[in-house]
Amino acid sequence: MTKHADIHASLWGDNALPLRPASQVMKLERLGSLHQSRLSFMRTLVRRIFRERWKIELATLDLNEQGFGTVVYEVQAPDGFFSFVLFSEQLLSEERNDRVIATKWDLTMALVEGQVTPEYVVQLQQNVPKQEAGRVDSRVFVLSRANRSARNFDYVVEQLASGKQPEVAKIAEVGYLYRTTAVYGSGKLGMADWEKVQQKFPDFARPFASEMFVCFMLRNFSLLQVEHIARHRNAATFTPMRHDIKRYFGIGNSTGLGMAPYLVNHPLLINQWISMRELALARIRALGAITAYTQQLTVELITRAVQYTHETITEDASQTALNKIVVQDMQKLKALVTGGFNSWDELIAYSEQHCSLQGQEMLVSIMLEIYPDLVDELEDFHCSDEFLDLDPLMPLQQLKAVIEQRYDWALAIDFDAEGAKETYWYRSEEKMEPRLGSIADVEGKKKAMALAVGYAVRKCYNMLVEYIVNNPEHITARFMVAHPKLRGIVRRIQSMNRSVYGDIQANLLDRDVLPIHLLRCKLAFFGVSKFDPRSRLWVRNTMFQGAPLLEDIGKPFIDDWFMPLTPKQ
Repeated sequence: MTKHADIHASLWGDNALPLRPASQVMKLERLGSLHQSRLSFMRTLVRRIFRERWKIELATLDLNEQGFGTVVYEVQAPDGFFSFVLFSEQLLSEERNDRVIATKWDLTMALVEGQVTPEYVVQLQQNVPKQEAGRVDSRVFVLSRANRSARNFDYVVEQLASGKQPEVAKIAEVGYLYRTTAVYGSGKLGMADWEKVQQKFPDFARPFASEMFVCFMLRNFSLLQVEHIARHRNAATFTPMRHDIKRYFGIGNSTGLGMAPYLVNHPLLINQWISMRELALARIRALGAITAYTQQLTVELITRAVQYTHETITEDASQTALNKIVVQDMQKLKALVTGGFNSWDELIAYSEQHCSLQGQEMLVSIMLEIYPDLVDELEDFHCSDEFLDLDPLMPLQQLKAVIEQRYDWALAIDFDAEGAKETYWYRSEEKMEPRLGSIADVEGKKKAMALAVGYAVRKCYNMLVEYIVNNPEHITARFMVAHPKLRGIVRRIQSMNRSVYGDIQANLLDRDVLPIHLLRCKLAFFGVSKFDPRSRLWVRNTMFQGAPLLEDIGKPFIDDWFMPLTPKQ
């Protein structure tokens, strides 16, 4: 049996492992409570780089004393050769803007196929710093930009230049030197599309692998740059940064509504991501032996989770309150584990009765950390064909049954209740980002994005029931002729019936909908940490904090940067 067949059997076979039901997993608030795990894309990327010993070398370092100029890294991966090209430009503080509508940034960068010539670097320099206003060719498959941290960058340079190490407590407040404001791929601005990347570049054939790699390289460059500037500022007193403090620096990120539609528009892919996480959990519940070692490791990871949560600084009052509850959840679980438990099912059941959603999902991430032999191979199964096929021959009675069984959550929503259809989603031409609008804006509603899956299913079901009254023996094709505008939602209904998860079980039109749950879900799969909501519409976070460095490649590697803690001063 092939690996793919084995995974399929685990999900669908007669002896399929016990997965948590979609009615539990796909609730919006639970999705917004996920944490990074061994299967998050940053973790799987770093494991791959270190397992395969990618050769990443600095080919061009053309920076002046202030750190401005051009840098080129050459990347030799097992199946390809790539160049990471970065441009550092002087930016006045009043020009620095983290919004997507900004036109200037401290750093701009591109991941490129093959080796770059000086002529090609010039061509990139004429376009990459312009970002959306520029154009690149299909050799480029990721484009990004970043701005310096106002609180950390100059401070770290001054400390190193004067022979001191940066204070760990100060770093913990903002755990990065740069923050990204966008990472583009998949064919935008003339770049290679996902199909080319997936087929031609096996090293980056996993979802968002190339985008995560660019952030990983940005993080390593940020550390190189502060040392470069500090050394030139005062060579006599300069001291390099300690290795453990370097590892504690990550890359900052601010994520807004631009990410939210992705989870709705790619249901089969999201189904695959969720399925692998849930399959990993099911494997552990069924096969994970509880020994003195695993019990002790669980206690250690729970203890780490408590300290990590204590060290997570957020300015959002509600998230601060949630973090305090998570600490209490972990303390409850620690007491239970220390006293001894008989099965993982027992621990899961206890968490579901006594812990918050964020506490429950923290436990899931901890469990995945304990059994790499049951979890890590699933990192190869995060891709999915995303064709939503229409089955024109499906009898309408069967289509009706599918909706009633799979979309019972949508049928249970009272869309006539006050506020149930008050919100719509649209793309702002001025801000170049998705936004939320109110139905009071009649003209704006005409530009609404098709993200309300639950409401679309409800309308389709009502029309289907009415149609079946007079045409009980008809097939889907006849219904489509009568209602051609329903083709998209019918295609989704039929296609998603072949999956376990994928559809977010929430009314995204509701007046009180919290889009931040969508953002956090996707970011958790990326592998970010330290969520700091700024509103219900956007969140700050940190990437690659605690990850090993380029200089560590080839050395003994322990994949143990789950919930990184502050190093000792």
